[in-house]
Amino acid sequence: MEGVLTPEIWIAVAEKTKIPELRRTTRDEPDYDKLMRYRIAILDQHGIKLSDIQQVIGTLLPLPGAKEFLDELRSLVQVVILSDTFEQFAAPLLRQLGWPTLLCHRLVVENDRIVDYKLRIREQKREAVAAFKRMNYHVVSAGDSYNDTAMLAEANVGFLIHAPENVKQQFPQFKPVESHAELLQEIKAAINSA
Repeated sequence: MEGVLTPEIWIAVAEKTKIPELRRTTRDEPDYDKLMRYRIAILDQHGIKLSDIQQVIGTLLPLPGAKEFLDELRSLVQVVILSDTFEQFAAPLLRQLGWPTLLCHRLVVENDRIVDYKLRIREQKREAVAAFKRMNYHVVSAGDSYNDTAMLAEANVGFLIHAPENVKQQFPQFKPVESHAELLQEIKAAINSA
């Protein structure tokens, strides 16, 4: 979701709070648990609460063209967003995108403080794609970060969209695209050849 359809929530929080350490994302750190433990420690150190983050999220807009892309894609196929975001973060952005289906994680919150997080299951993106394939779905997936590459590898077809150079160089097996229009064209071709 983030970096593909919406801005990166943690970067927006970093900019609003002036805490540069929160700019670190899955584009920089492939170990998700290490990244989340780091983020939770930074939030605790600076006294940043869930409500502070939700206030920032409430000001964000989807990336330009994201809603139109999703609307057209949903007129062709079933769309499921697999994300490493959290239920407590997603609602304002999902509303603006027309409430697409989102499968993501959950934060553990005590007195408005984020104290931990709970994964649905380990490797939930890859596992979800594998489950869809077991149900005889042809899966086309797209992502932008290290944490998307297992999902892309499991899918019948995988694309990198808006990915940074380091991810594109490490995973040349996934065709890179730079716009929603280009991704839509590639998905249509993948559907037609399935």
